[in-house]
Amino acid sequence: MEMTGERLIPAPRRKVWDALNDPAVLKSAIPGCESLEKLSENELKATAAVRIGPIAARFIGKVLLSDLDPPNGYTISGEGQGGVAGFAKGGAKVHLADAGPDTLLHYDVQAQVGGKIAQLGARLIDASAKQMADTFFDRFAASVGEAAEEAGAGQAVAQGGIRSQLPAAPAGMPMVVWVAGVICLAIIILVFGSYL
Repeated sequence: MEMTGERLIPAPRRKVWDALNDPAVLKSAIPGCESLEKLSENELKATAAVRIGPIAARFIGKVLLSDLDPPNGYTISGEGQGGVAGFAKGGAKVHLADAGPDTLLHYDVQAQVGGKIAQLGARLIDASAKQMADTFFDRFAASVGEAAEEAGAGQAVAQGGIRSQLPAAPAGMPMVVWVAGVICLAIIILVFGSYL
């Protein structure tokens, strides 16, 4: 499974970079994330409760950050186990660029799932991943935007204004990386990301 997408985050690039590396921010943005802890400068461990179609599972996994280029981007890779539900593993390249006072977060994701989850079919997995990605980015943008506003680094964001600034149909799923590696990113991704 491969996906690419980008999101406009209403905060300066440095703030977005810091948030992509802040376990507390990521935990609050990742759907179903129960715990997210930093094991080292480049490694995170997470537990997330995820539902994909009729399958609900608790995934436990680790995520490794590499190719660090602060505050421009990184590569995130990980793997997670969901017991009888199966496994997920993957990675994402996350790149940040200035877009005026805001930041454009671009991600390229590759993910692989196995076990019962893989039996659900690509359309259901893609739809679930898109929904998780939308939720992640809405929460992440709101959190980072609020932090920038509180610090006086950005302009005030009206209630509901963030959603109107984001693309309606992002073509990516960093959540699979987090749901796979941390089973919640990324990146996240990234995180993806961290955006991963």
